[in-house]
Amino acid sequence: MRAYRLLTGEDTSAFCHKVSEALARGWELHGGPAYAHDPSSGTMRCAQAVVKEVPGAVYDPAMRLGEL
Repeated sequence: MRAYRLLTGEDTSAFCHKVSEALARGWELHGGPAYAHDPSSGTMRCAQAVVKEVPGAVYDPAMRLGEL
């Protein structure tokens, strides 16, 4: 099974650490990052898609992707 996650957050070092942690856990970048201005908070928001092959796993909507 190929798992997909979209990591999001404010454009801070915490977001970079979130992506770095996913990479350290075997996730791979899928495409480039996206940025958008959030006018309600006045901040920049980031998004990065990541994917991971999970051999033998069968998709279940109840699975916790962050724990793979």
